[in-house]
Amino acid sequence: MALVGSDDEYLAACAAAALGRLVADADAAGARRAETVDLLRAQASDQRWRVREGVAMALQRLGDADAAGLRAVVAAWADDADPLVQRAAVAGICEPRLLATRATAEAALDACRRATASLAERDPAQRRGDVRVLRQGLGYCWSVAIAAVPERGLPAFAALATSTDPDVAWIVRENRKKSRLARLLAPAG
Repeated sequence: MALVGSDDEYLAACAAAALGRLVADADAAGARRAETVDLLRAQASDQRWRVREGVAMALQRLGDADAAGLRAVVAAWADDADPLVQRAAVAGICEPRLLATRATAEAALDACRRATASLAERDPAQRRGDVRVLRQGLGYCWSVAIAAVPERGLPAFAALATSTDPDVAWIVRENRKKSRLARLLAPAG
C-alpha cells in the first residue's frame, strides 16, 4: 500500500494493479474491502495513463476472483462524475475472459451504455482531456461487450448508431473497425 500514489509511475502502476488482489482477498462486506476499493477509485483518476491501466488490471484481477464483486464496483463507478473513473469501470470489465457469464457480460454492456450516455450529456465544449480518455476507452469496449452478449448488444449498438452526437458517432465508427464486431454486423450469407 505504501507504493500507491508513488511519484515513480511504474511503482504506482504496479501498486494500483496489486490493489485488485487485495480487494479480491478482503471480506466482501468488510471495511477493509471498502477502503481498498476507495483507494483504487482514487487511483483511477490519476493523470498518468500507466497508473490508470493498473487500475483496470486491478479490476480484472478482482473479476477473476469475484465476478459479483467486480460487477458491484463497475455498477457504482459507471455513474461516477469523473470520466476517468467511468473509463476504469468499462476498461476493467470489458475483458473477454471475464465475460463468460451472462451476468458479467450484461454488466459490461450496461457500463458501456451508462458511460456513453454520461459522455453525451456533457457540454461538447467541455469534452477535452479526461473526457477524451473515456471516449477512447468506449471506442474499444463496446465491441468487447457486444461480442459477449450479441442478442442484447447489437440492438443497443444499433440505437447508439442513430446518435447525432459527434463523440458518440466516433465511438460507433471505432467499434465498427473491430473484427469481433464486424463479424457480427456482416450480413449472413
